[in-house]
Amino acid sequence: MLNSFDDYLKESVRLHGHLCPGQVLGVKMAMLGLKLIGINDPKGIDRKNLIVFVEMDRCATDAIQSVTGCSLGRRTLKYIDYGKMAATFVNLKNNHAVRIIAKEEARGWAEKKMPEIEDKYKAQLQAYIEMSDEELFDTMPVKVDIKPQDMPGRPLRRVLCDSCGEAIQDMREVAIDDKIMCKYCAEGGGYYTML
Repeated sequence: MLNSFDDYLKESVRLHGHLCPGQVLGVKMAMLGLKLIGINDPKGIDRKNLIVFVEMDRCATDAIQSVTGCSLGRRTLKYIDYGKMAATFVNLKNNHAVRIIAKEEARGWAEKKMPEIEDKYKAQLQAYIEMSDEELFDTMPVKVDIKPQDMPGRPLRRVLCDSCGEAIQDMREVAIDDKIMCKYCAEGGGYYTML
């Protein structure tokens, strides 16, 4: 069942390690997203009906994970590297989806709402706690097509790379000249370099 904002914020701080404006935004964003798509018990009865796409690898993502229970390991939290303070919440049962993005102007409003707090960081934190969802976020209904290989559950296929011999699952292989290859081999390298 959905908890209170304070309960979720405490859980988020426990998971993330500290309280910051991003935690507040993430908790509020997740609570709003769940409400808008009709998910009432994200860690219980609704846990298999929810996928969340996050567009940033910042504090808010930990907060969203703490509220929703979604995770990369369960394949219910999807990271899309857009560098935006935004997330899309998808109810798999009824196919409702909403994308929520933090309003950039909320940062400026925060300073104006808390002029008595000299520290900008603390003013932003307190203002975000007090600001309404309408002041903090823009929302838009969206359609999300999730491929079968991106759904939670067991891998649909597992193959070996013809070049390096490593296993590739979830249909992430690349076919080049009748060879099955991992993306690393097919693209001539990746984020790491062999020593």
